[in-house]
Amino acid sequence: MPDGLLIVCHANMCRSPMAEYIVRQLFGDVSVPVTSAGTHALDGRPMHPYAAEVVAGTGADPAGFVSRELRPEHLAGAALVLTATRSQRSRCTALAPAALHRTFTLRQFGRLAAAAEPSTEAEEGPLRAAVAAAARARGRLQPAAPDADDLRDPLGGTPEDFRRCAEEIERSMRPVVALIGTAG
Repeated sequence: MPDGLLIVCHANMCRSPMAEYIVRQLFGDVSVPVTSAGTHALDGRPMHPYAAEVVAGTGADPAGFVSRELRPEHLAGAALVLTATRSQRSRCTALAPAALHRTFTLRQFGRLAAAAEPSTEAEEGPLRAAVAAAARARGRLQPAAPDADDLRDPLGGTPEDFRRCAEEIERSMRPVVALIGTAG
């Protein structure tokens, strides 16, 4: 059975590593494995220096982080896949069509989680329960503008651009963590 949360961006050097560390911090005592990968990543690269600065600001140590290229087995092993953009979501579902119903953009899933009611059904784990609750909420929400789902890439920007991106990640993930917490 798939287990864990996988966060995906382009190179796995900026958005997805920041999200990985931010989500781990937000989970606190909730035991959910969180990993990241990139659709066009080169294995073994360090985190972007500005992203590492943001992560260090959370109290985490980014020194051991290395990027990894997204592979079908990463998707098959995740109960929930969150991507930085719609394009990356499409890439994920093309690599692993069976992951379609558990693959969302990070911002999209944040909106769904904020509108979701905790699952009352016996699900196999908190991530699966959160995915089921978000799927039920999907029918109650108006569709968002297409660009509302994409998390802007701070690459090439300033340290402030990276901090703004991290703030958007945290803002989007707070309802997700709350929903998963009620299920776990």
